Amino acid sequence: MSPAIGPYAPSRRAGEWVVTSGQIGVAPGADGTAALVGPDVESQLRQALANLAEVLGDQGLGLADVVKATVFVVDVGALATVNGIWTSTFGDEPPARSAVGVAALPLGAVVEVEAWAFRPER
Repeated sequence: MSPAIGPYAPSRRAGEWVVTSGQIGVAPGADGTAALVGPDVESQLRQALANLAEVLGDQGLGLADVVKATVFVVDVGALATVNGIWTSTFGDEPPARSAVGVAALPLGAVVEVEAWAFRPER
């Protein structure tokens, strides 16, 4: 997992909820710094979702526990690609989701995902 690129926590637990910070398509480079995995929505979204799964895993949750997500995209024309990856990731019971077109994202990313996940405390 790449370290956060700013002064924030990757996630915070609030009772039975876990809220994640936005995840972009970065992975640790050979020198240990965060680098985008590719220039396109598909590769970046797949990595962002993998990063999201890892952040949730650190809290004892998984993608199946995501109740609400927000996807930020630089090009809203890429939403068809986003939807295809979303469906293959979440299947027939995806979380509620908003998609927001933005002018720019950190490190020049083209997509970012944040999520709210729920799991009753055991």
